[in-house]
Amino acid sequence: MKLLINTYQDQIIYTLALLITLFIIRKIIVITVKKIGTKSGTTEARAGLIGRYVTVTLVLLAILIEAFILGAETRDVTLVFSSIFAVLGIGLFAIWSILSNITSGIIMFFSFPYKVGDKIKIHDKDDPIIGIIEDIRAFQIHIKDDYGNLITYPNNLILQKAVTLIQKDALDDSSI
Repeated sequence: MKLLINTYQDQIIYTLALLITLFIIRKIIVITVKKIGTKSGTTEARAGLIGRYVTVTLVLLAILIEAFILGAETRDVTLVFSSIFAVLGIGLFAIWSILSNITSGIIMFFSFPYKVGDKIKIHDKDDPIIGIIEDIRAFQIHIKDDYGNLITYPNNLILQKAVTLIQKDALDDSSI
């Protein structure tokens, strides 16, 4: 065991430094996202969702860096990652609308001018939607119309349509 530790001492130290650094970066980003969420009046669940996206990205980055720490050649890592990305690219192309909605959800977290409880009108040419925002999720926004119907509207479409704020904080105790 002592021989193993002595042999790989540098790699162990670099790995620990990498993990500590990425953990600190993750904490800073998550705290910043929560502060932005609190300041903009979004729900804690949405901030948690963005935190999970950050964690997955940092884990993938850690795997890439760890491969170099353990002595993998650049051409080998490039081959593995290009193969993985090719397979993912083909698979994700088939489900591009889901990725579009997730990306739109992230954009909406940081720059969507409306929040849960606001009454809005979505200017859709075929069927305009008027209602109160009940929830903003990763893939869709939940809107309750005046008749009590729950409408789920995709995030990518709400960023493409004109939206009018009818009433700020329109939720009251009787509508819950």
